Order: sequence, then structure tokens, then C-alpha cells
Amino acid sequence: MRIVLFVLTLMISHISVAEKVVHLTSLDWPPYASKSLPQQGASVAVASAAFKAMGYKLVVEFLPWSRAVNEAKSPTSQYMGYFPEYYSQEVAKEFTYSQPMGSGPLGFVEQAGKAITWNALSDLKGKRIGVVQDYVNTTEFDSLVASGGLKVSAVVSDSKNLRKIINNRLDVAVIDKNVMTYLFKHDKSLKGEESKAHFQEKLLEDKELFICFKKNKMGQQMADIYNQGLTKIDVNGIMKKFLNAN
Repeated sequence: MRIVLFVLTLMISHISVAEKVVHLTSLDWPPYASKSLPQQGASVAVASAAFKAMGYKLVVEFLPWSRAVNEAKSPTSQYMGYFPEYYSQEVAKEFTYSQPMGSGPLGFVEQAGKAITWNALSDLKGKRIGVVQDYVNTTEFDSLVASGGLKVSAVVSDSKNLRKIINNRLDVAVIDKNVMTYLFKHDKSLKGEESKAHFQEKLLEDKELFICFKKNKMGQQMADIYNQGLTKIDVNGIMKKFLNAN
């Protein structure tokens, strides 16, 4: 009987430890998320701190973006969600959004000396516009693309779009300003090319960032736990610390 009780105690202890670990997917998107960055980036630092405040350890698996989303969506995967993501009504149909975990300035990058002026997004009709495959941008922009009002060229990374801008293969590309700044500083393929690109002052939007949890009972429970953890930490302070360091 003592042996049985001992084994049961070990099993319960193991389950308890396992329940205190949260698995999420992300992508290599510095300075917000990257396994090569201190604490894996600004957004991961925020998420880790929020979960830690609630007694949970965050484990992040870095994958290509489309796979990160699909793995998080899979009902049989260990992942409870993915991040960082922008808000989208379409995504909200399949995932439970957390409360915001900071924000980033989303806009257009253009070739230096070749300013593209626009008042409404429809003014960009006929322009060569770059996006990253499967990224959410803004509701208006994505709707115009979906309806055929704007034609875009999709690539797998922001670095590739920056290279296309520099080489005059695009007129504009959608990008987060902090991501662009980081890439020009640290991406070897873009080293010394910063003066050839210009980030437009007119933003598409200051985009809030979120975790997207599985749209089921457990996903909602984890979202509630995480949201409570956010109230216990200085989100803006953590974001500024990491963004300024990069």
C-alpha cells in the first residue's frame, strides 16, 4: 500500500508540474520574437513574465509563420496558441484572443528618394506592393487585397521585401518599423543598405499585439490566466526595454 501511495504521489506531482507549463508557437520576428535574442525577444519576454506571475512557465517553439499558426490550431498538438499576432476578425473565428501585449508601428517602406504619396489606400492601385505571406496587416488593407482593389506580391520574410525595395522591385512593402530597424542593423544580407530605404511617416496603424489561444475550453482558461498575469506586470516597460536594446 505504501508503494502504491508513493507511486500515486509521484504521478500527481508529475501531472501538477506538467500543468504548470504552457507551450506556444512563434516565429523568428525580431525584435519581438526570436530564439537568438535575450529572453527570446520583447513579446516573448512579456508573455513569459505574465505567465510567471501566475505560476506558469512558458515554452516557445519557433517555426515558420504558417506552420506556427497551423500547429497552434491543431486539436492534437501540445500548443495552446501562437503569437505575436495582430487582431483580425477572420483569425478571431478560429482562435481566442488575449488582451493586448504591447504594440508596433505598421506602415510602408519605400525606396529612398522615390517617395510614394497616398491619401487613401486605393491611391496605391497599380503600385508594386510587397507583403509577407499569411501575415495579418490592417482590416482595410487586407480587404482591398481580397477584393482585388490592390495587387500584392507575397514573400516569406520581411528581409526579402526589404531587399526587393532596395533593388527597385517593389514600390512599397508593409512592415513594422521596429522590425525594419532591427533587420538593417543585424541582417547580414542588408548590412550597410539602410540609407537605400525609407519608412513612411504616415502609419497604416499602431498595431496591438496579442496571443491567439486555441478556441476551446482549455484555450479560454489559459487566456484568462494569461490576461490576469498581464495586469501584474509592466507590459510597456518590458517592451521598451527590449525594443530600445535592439
